[in-house]
Amino acid sequence: MYISNYRRKSEAVFLFFLSFLIFCIARLLYIQFFNSSYLADIARKQHNFFVELEPLRGVIYDCNLKPQTLNLPVDSLYASPNSLKESAKVQIINQLSGILNLNRDYLRERLSRKKSFVWLARKITPQQAEAIKRLNIKGLGFLRENKRSYPNTYLAAQIIGFAGLDNTGLEGIELYLDKYLKGSPGWAVFLRDARQKKLDIWERMIPPKDGQDIVLTIDQVVQYIAERELDKAFKTFHAKGACIIVMDPHTGRILALANRPSYDLNEHSEVSKDDKRNRSICDLFEPGSVFKIITASAALEEKRVSEEDRFFCENGTYRVANHILHDHTPHGWLTFREVIEESSNIGTTKIAQLLGPDIVYKYVKLFGFGSKSGIDLPGEISGMIKEPRYWSKTSIGAIPIGQEVGVTALQLASAMSVIANGGQLMKPYVIDEIRDKQGEVIKKTSSQLIRKVLSLDTAARMTKMLTGVVEEGTGRMAQIPGITSAGKTGTAQKLDPNGAYSHNKFVGSFVGFAPAEDPLVTIVVSIDEPHPYYYGGVVAAPVFRKAAEDIIKYLKAKQALTADLKLNANRRAD
Repeated sequence: MYISNYRRKSEAVFLFFLSFLIFCIARLLYIQFFNSSYLADIARKQHNFFVELEPLRGVIYDCNLKPQTLNLPVDSLYASPNSLKESAKVQIINQLSGILNLNRDYLRERLSRKKSFVWLARKITPQQAEAIKRLNIKGLGFLRENKRSYPNTYLAAQIIGFAGLDNTGLEGIELYLDKYLKGSPGWAVFLRDARQKKLDIWERMIPPKDGQDIVLTIDQVVQYIAERELDKAFKTFHAKGACIIVMDPHTGRILALANRPSYDLNEHSEVSKDDKRNRSICDLFEPGSVFKIITASAALEEKRVSEEDRFFCENGTYRVANHILHDHTPHGWLTFREVIEESSNIGTTKIAQLLGPDIVYKYVKLFGFGSKSGIDLPGEISGMIKEPRYWSKTSIGAIPIGQEVGVTALQLASAMSVIANGGQLMKPYVIDEIRDKQGEVIKKTSSQLIRKVLSLDTAARMTKMLTGVVEEGTGRMAQIPGITSAGKTGTAQKLDPNGAYSHNKFVGSFVGFAPAEDPLVTIVVSIDEPHPYYYGGVVAAPVFRKAAEDIIKYLKAKQALTADLKLNANRRAD
């Protein structure tokens, strides 16, 4: 009886283990043949870590290859919520909220996600990264990224623009050429240990393709001089806004372009849209007497008047239809040359009446007004000029003196350059070259003639008259010691909200070039709502004088140095 029971128990135990063995074998066969890929994928997710590799954003240089942007390596903080206990998450929320200045609810939401990877903070400061590393919290890790930095802070802010947190361009050249600057991301699969910490061992990798570099026409030294002088006037005259453009009149290259107010490119997140706006190309304003160069050029080109033809300026009061036109200083008889030098509204209107609306409009369009210049910057507007069929009876006394027309500062610079370079309208540009990381030029901008506007003779005669404006007329404060300059002042009333011209809001401007006999630069200066003084000859002309004097000295020294280097190179070659 005892032996029989023992045998049954032994058989039962044997059958149990046999059944368990069969079950295990069956389970292993199932896992191996039917469920292996699923479990292997889980293992890979636990021990592999997919990371997108950020490309290095291209550098923006000035024309002398001085970098205007930098890429600084910084740490970004991530977490692995799936590997964290609730107590660890509470610890992270409590300790990181103070270090990173982040809302607790934000951290709580990020850590509640059912993921093995979430960003907690991107591109943090070295001090923040060091403080977090000292905490030695499991489930946190750092990845190295690049942060865009701007070494010259305010300089050329509206030209360069800035890139956002993900290194995508948001303003200026950073936005306009983002497809060249950004590059293409790569990726890598890194291994992780049992504690989910990233190991510096990658399983597979496709390297990123870095962005291409941009070389601007902007000269950092010229830009600094222009901004220095503009800033002085902006503050001295308590202006609402201001802009300055320095252009090579022969090629259309922009050597400097600046606006006020401006901002620090490294602190762009809290800056208002008003400060970011590139006023030089996207602000519309009536140019005032600066626009008289169009009427004067048209009269000479059409051979309707000569410099010594005389016009009676009605002693300061002249009726055009139902509007009474005034001069700021009453004049009697003036020659055509004196009309421009003294900036007579009445004399200019009488010249325009000789020409007629169609011819005035023709030259306004020939000089580029009412159309975009095509400059390689975002945000340019075309300005505003009415066709003659829409002119009122008083328009012939308004448009030729710079009223009822809207222009940009860039259009004024291009128009004055027509006279400076002998009659050609050149396309302005700020992008000189696009280069790859090996320094090879992949795209080069050449100067581009838009059209011939004036004859060489007319341009020379206009230059002589505009030289008289500076030496004898309203632009005396633009005189440069030892250098002959040519230019035109402008003072324009702004429109009030009710549509009437304001009596206390003005735009003061000066547009000129120097040296007059062989121009190196065209410079436009525009000051918006200056006070207590507002005449262009008082608020804008001195900016031209001071900026042009230093810029010309610098450019001549640069030319001499370049010539010496070429001479020495040729001697060595010989």
